[in-house]
Amino acid sequence: MPTVAPARVARARTNYVCGSCGYTSAKPLGRCPNCQAWNSFEEEVPAAATTARGGAYGGITGGRLTPLSGVGRREEPRTPSGIPELDRVLGGGLVAGGVTLIGGEPGIGKSTLLLQVADRVAAGGGTVLYVAGEESLEQIRLRADRLGVKAEIQLTRDTRAEHVAALMAEHKPALCIVDSIQTVTVEGDGAPGGVAQVRDGTALLTRAAKETGTATVLVGHVTKDGTVAGPKVMEHIVDTTVFLETVGSYRLLRSVKNRFGQAGELGVFEMRGEGLIAVENPSAAFLAERPVGVPGSVVAATIDGQRPMLLEVQALASKTPYPNARRVVVGLDARRVDVVLAVLERRLDLTLGGLDVYVNLAGGLKVPDPGLDLAVALAVYSAVVGRALPDSVAVFGEVGLAGEVRSTVASIRRAEEARRAGYTRLIVPPGLDGHPNGVKSVEEAVAQVWSGVPASGRKPRAAAERT
Repeated sequence: MPTVAPARVARARTNYVCGSCGYTSAKPLGRCPNCQAWNSFEEEVPAAATTARGGAYGGITGGRLTPLSGVGRREEPRTPSGIPELDRVLGGGLVAGGVTLIGGEPGIGKSTLLLQVADRVAAGGGTVLYVAGEESLEQIRLRADRLGVKAEIQLTRDTRAEHVAALMAEHKPALCIVDSIQTVTVEGDGAPGGVAQVRDGTALLTRAAKETGTATVLVGHVTKDGTVAGPKVMEHIVDTTVFLETVGSYRLLRSVKNRFGQAGELGVFEMRGEGLIAVENPSAAFLAERPVGVPGSVVAATIDGQRPMLLEVQALASKTPYPNARRVVVGLDARRVDVVLAVLERRLDLTLGGLDVYVNLAGGLKVPDPGLDLAVALAVYSAVVGRALPDSVAVFGEVGLAGEVRSTVASIRRAEEARRAGYTRLIVPPGLDGHPNGVKSVEEAVAQVWSGVPASGRKPRAAAERT
């Protein structure tokens, strides 16, 4: 009787996965070569794979194919969150079956914002399931009382992913909030917060959200670098990833990934006693403390992500007591500022060698926008010659090495935002609708702003020497 060869069992190979970024190595490493985190590797043993004999792929047959023309078109229904700034960032509201990952530093307001959203959705008639993995139910009740939450929200402390998925299948909530994904556990995958736990928990809850049509929001811890802690595959699983960050007294909610909308959208909030309050006019908020009639202050029309805003670019020039003049830049790209200063010295004969130059983007924002070049040039020129720009002027444009002013992205949206804020004189690149005679160079910009002050020549040099 012939003997039957046993099926070959593939040897299970042990991998080591970085808990910060998900980098995989065949052996444990003291420092991750990808994210530079120390002592972050955890052992992961995959299940042994068996290969049956017969056929090139073990006798496995392929699944059913569906032609693209046979796939129907369906618009995913959206549920308004009740907070317009959040709806802007999400692309119109919470998508049924969509999974959103929100990250941010501890104490920045993630739980506060989501409890406000839960109140709005529940008040509109939707069922809300809140999975509390970080706090006790009593702590959530205290925060709800402080925020004035009146609607009924269903709470649970059970963070087992299988149980949460079962609750979603049973109650079909309109919104499920998991705070946080690092506290979710999956049977047989190690300690909570590990690489396998976070990855498998995210995948299981995402599958449950798709099957039940529940809009799901996962709160994620962040590392010291500001990225979501856990394997990078977690961000690939979810549909939308947003980050909450602090800028001065404001909170910025920024989308970095959105399968149901445009990434790069920005929402502005202010933290108050009653929670996070949306700032409907960020331009007015960031310009509220701008001094009027002060040299070195310029209103610049910029774009952060997909949102146009007006910000103040400030410059200060003073005699230096040191052999080498200082260049201090806050909130802007320091290399671009150096280029603009070189253009001012070369093209406008503006002496900056003996001056310390300080350039600041007021408000605490960090915007690496080339469209701020012209504002920097005019702010530095204004600070050196000691003349303030008129109050009705707003500026944007990129400056090249030849001193030319180049067009920028979203020029029309920048101009519309400036006009909406009441700025009637725009110093902009040529070719913009409504401004066919835009400035072609920094010299033209200076001449257009200050009539009677030469765009080049000896007056700026003399003013610099008097300073």
